[in-house]
Amino acid sequence: MMLSVPSHTQRGRFITFEGLDGCGKSTQLEKLAGVLRAQKLPVVVTREPGGTATGEKIRQLLLDTKTSSLAPLAELALMFASRAQHIAEVIEPGLTEGRIVLCDRFTDSTEAYQGGGRKLGHEPVLALHGILCGNLWPELTILMDSDVAKSVDRARRRNKTFSAGSGKAKSDENRFEQESRAFFGRVRNAYLAIAAREAERVVVVDARGTPEETHKQIVEVVRRKLKLGNEYGLNSPQSHRATEKTSRT
Repeated sequence: MMLSVPSHTQRGRFITFEGLDGCGKSTQLEKLAGVLRAQKLPVVVTREPGGTATGEKIRQLLLDTKTSSLAPLAELALMFASRAQHIAEVIEPGLTEGRIVLCDRFTDSTEAYQGGGRKLGHEPVLALHGILCGNLWPELTILMDSDVAKSVDRARRRNKTFSAGSGKAKSDENRFEQESRAFFGRVRNAYLAIAAREAERVVVVDARGTPEETHKQIVEVVRRKLKLGNEYGLNSPQSHRATEKTSRT
């Protein structure tokens, strides 16, 4: 079957993944990228905060456990500083070149974590988005909903493992995971409020099952919401399994 690959004259597609720390976002984003790349589609995989040399420096400052007493508004400003550079350097060029940009977190994370978790509300987040990001929003946001306690525990174990493997005395990306379960409860509630408000863009995926079960849900959502059927080789779960089998051989 001949696949239609986006040309440089056709704007790309922007898909974001959202959810609590430890919900499996990064794993699922990479799995989706693998499916799309198996169809010879141009894919950009990136993340926030970070995604650029400047953004990664901001990420280190934001997530390092040694960064203490950071005011919520300062945290908010740093998130958007990283995002503005990310849009200019990675996201917009990728979309202009007709690529499918898969991003681990975007403004919804800021509204959930800083707006909800830090109790800043959604108004300053959306105001800064309008100033610094313009009208750029994802076509599709996959919100991976998960149990708060299990997700945070998983994230903490992951960062401890990373820290031990790197020989560092302390994890360098564990600052948010040290927050209380009440904090993450507010984050989850903010995410669900966003999904209710932005029902056309945000699709809630139950991430409590196995990674493979979650992956199948996500592939179906992408196929259905963005109409990536025959054009992108995402016709059905059967064709997806055939693609996976081919990619392993």
